Amino acid sequence: MPTAIRPRRSVLYVPGDKPRAMEKARSLDVDGIIFDLEDAVAAENKGAARQAIAEAIGAGSYGHRELILRVSALDCDEDFALAHALAIDGVLLPKVDSPGTVHSAAQRTRHAIWCMIETPLGVLRAAEIAGASDRLAGFVAGTNDLAKELRARHTPDRAPLLTSLSLLLLGTRAHGLAALDGVHISLDDPEGFEASCRQAVELGFDGKTLVHPNTIEAANRIFAPAAEEIATAREMVAAWKEARAQGLGVARVNGKMVEQLHVDEAERLLALAEAIEGR
Repeated sequence: MPTAIRPRRSVLYVPGDKPRAMEKARSLDVDGIIFDLEDAVAAENKGAARQAIAEAIGAGSYGHRELILRVSALDCDEDFALAHALAIDGVLLPKVDSPGTVHSAAQRTRHAIWCMIETPLGVLRAAEIAGASDRLAGFVAGTNDLAKELRARHTPDRAPLLTSLSLLLLGTRAHGLAALDGVHISLDDPEGFEASCRQAVELGFDGKTLVHPNTIEAANRIFAPAAEEIATAREMVAAWKEARAQGLGVARVNGKMVEQLHVDEAERLLALAEAIEGR
């Protein structure tokens, strides 16, 4: 399921057993919401969380926000039954490490499928998983779980995770899927959060998963095309049209060669900027 151009700069996890948080999310300037039934909800609270999620989504008023349900386990019938009854955009599967997991989920849900990639095996099989079904929408990096499994240190530059993040991205892009970066581990580190967002943009991620509303503004700002990028993209498209009208296969913008591949990316960037503006 290659994804259409849709802003996914900021995607906020909201625990399913926190009705007030789900209510507040209606007013947040966030691109997506993950209603969480997994780690954020204690086992004894999962039944109440399902009911709260059903009531919150049933009441509507989430507007443009992409709504995703993270199920608590791949074999949880209650969670998949809830997903089937909800007007949501997708189901997020935890700890996916094989194409078979996706095949099974595709039989159990009518919605688009998202995969948490948070184990070494999941990373190594990222390309296979990404091609497992045309129902797939994208991957979410589970960086905290992955660091634990790797016995890796949490460093400011995330160097221990870069190979894993790159393999995840290769898998998604090979199949035209979206990719969301993992959460930032420190809640009191705005500079570190912004640095991780900038790194994720440089790597190629579409957006960042978040655990606190205070981080939404920075994620939206950093993952959005900058004004100068938009201006350059428009110049590229215009120059390319002129070059093609003259029968040329190459254009020149600001001293740089422009070919079809550059124009394709420029058009994608302009479509993203338009989608953000259209919200």
